[in-house]
Amino acid sequence: MANIFSERIDALRAMMDRNGWDAVVVSGSDPHSSEYPAPRWQQVNFLSGFTGEAGDLVITRDHAGLWTDSRYFIQALTQLEGTGVELHKTRIPGAVSIPEWLSDKAKTVAIDGLCWNVDAVKEIADALGEGGLTVDVPDMLEELWESRPQIPMTPITTLDTDTFGGTPRAEKISWLRKWMLLEGVDRVLLTSLDEIAWMLNVRGNDIEYNPLVISYLLVSQDSVRWFVRKGMTDDPDTLDSFAELEMDDVVIDDYDAVFFGLSDFTEEQSPVKLFVDPSTLNHHLYSYIQDSYPAERIVCGTSPVILQKSVKTSSEIENLRQTHVDDGVAMECFLHWLETEVASGREVDEWEASEKLTWFRSQIPGYRGNSFENISAYGPGAALPHYSTPKEGSAVIRPFGLYLVDSGGQYLTGTTDITRTIPMGECTALEREDYTLVLKGMIDLSMAVFPRGTAGCQIDSIARMPLWKKMRNFGHGTGHGVGYYLCVHEGPQSIRYQYNPQPLLPGMVTSNEPALYREGMHGVRHENIILCREAGMSEFGDWLDFETLTCCHFDTSAVVPELLGPEALDWLNEYNDWVYRTLSPHLPTETASWLREKTMPI
Repeated sequence: MANIFSERIDALRAMMDRNGWDAVVVSGSDPHSSEYPAPRWQQVNFLSGFTGEAGDLVITRDHAGLWTDSRYFIQALTQLEGTGVELHKTRIPGAVSIPEWLSDKAKTVAIDGLCWNVDAVKEIADALGEGGLTVDVPDMLEELWESRPQIPMTPITTLDTDTFGGTPRAEKISWLRKWMLLEGVDRVLLTSLDEIAWMLNVRGNDIEYNPLVISYLLVSQDSVRWFVRKGMTDDPDTLDSFAELEMDDVVIDDYDAVFFGLSDFTEEQSPVKLFVDPSTLNHHLYSYIQDSYPAERIVCGTSPVILQKSVKTSSEIENLRQTHVDDGVAMECFLHWLETEVASGREVDEWEASEKLTWFRSQIPGYRGNSFENISAYGPGAALPHYSTPKEGSAVIRPFGLYLVDSGGQYLTGTTDITRTIPMGECTALEREDYTLVLKGMIDLSMAVFPRGTAGCQIDSIARMPLWKKMRNFGHGTGHGVGYYLCVHEGPQSIRYQYNPQPLLPGMVTSNEPALYREGMHGVRHENIILCREAGMSEFGDWLDFETLTCCHFDTSAVVPELLGPEALDWLNEYNDWVYRTLSPHLPTETASWLREKTMPI
């Protein structure tokens, strides 16, 4: 019996027949290559029911496939059941990419060019080869999607850098203009939402958990034009923000006026050279640019903003240190509450625990919401790296085994991301072993010292070695960049085994989160946020290391000391003692006493 998702795919196939398309590829992103799209662009979810943040669909006349990575394999198999959509695994040995898969199965491929970036479309077109055709159909699903959500338009606020850290927008614009002069370009079009938010020091809530504003930014030597959803608004924050931006000579234009803005120059002017980043620029807008600019006047490259915003300023770093202390207070209050409630015999399920953690965070001044959906998972649920905690029917947390909580907050003074795996009572020998090996990998990476110029892919194995020695592993990366009251995931740096040449630089903030997952049994992940910093010089060059920013204890009750080793054990004892000394003055007396016991050396 067909379900709603297979019916929607059948309707899309009927559209394919009418237009002579061999295949349709549906992006899991939006017109700005966002990791988390607003509801309007959650097209993969609409067609398949898959709710993961990373996944693309391919529909042909006889096949429907979802391409996603190991974080979502188990989730995808469950959610795709009965839809007729098959799982295609990515980021594993022998994986076949969408372009490669299409190469011998289609000649005419339709895309929604608003939601595919230039680089991705080029890969598909190259794979189709001579005689292949990609057809750009903006908002392709509009006729099939009844009551499709509109483009969001939430209140906009500006950040006072004197209070909340960072660099004034005028200085950022001046820096970008100097870069333009050096690169010989006249205009820069920014399309990635976090880059725009960073450049203008603006924040919004157009995308859940990400304080972003859906918009484009066009910068030249004599103008800055922000193309943003304005509408008729009487929101005082937005009106004040627009007024402040205009005082800094930022022209506010309507979102859809970006097409006119890109061609707004006279024939008498010398040809304008425009810089774009094809990894975030959507293909539909790029096609318009190609019609407006001679090919030699379009410069494609990596946006300089990505690297610039990844290196935090001294004021941002100081604020982040305090933000992680505040976040640690919320975490310790939650962990104390959870242990007390479960030990009392009261049934606490995963959803209630998640809501309680959010409540504790909401009590912190400067809190602006969570940085992603809480992952609150007990037992087998924790074996799904991106487990979605159900509101109804979530598992009860028992006084034994492992409970995993991955969460974070958005604050005016930074973004946090922390995972703790909590022994709720007696654990099996295997649970204790897995718990300790993952913790050792996290600690070993925390203690790493490396020469300047080292990339994250060159030190990823440090976190995996304790697991590898026992022939265990995890499929996702070890670390991602973290924004400053921005996206919880940002580049260009990463710590993962896939090649990424970007060196780690002093001032970069990155997660440190090795893990291990046993399907149907349990999952373990330990995560701290670490700051890359100067470590000193020697006759062998400049050296870097990490400062741990996250301030929340690790439970030692499940640790197997001989697996941890003396150096890692010393680090753990010193870290837990630092957590107690730092947080105890800010905790309720009962919670502080509980934390003293939890942080006693082993």
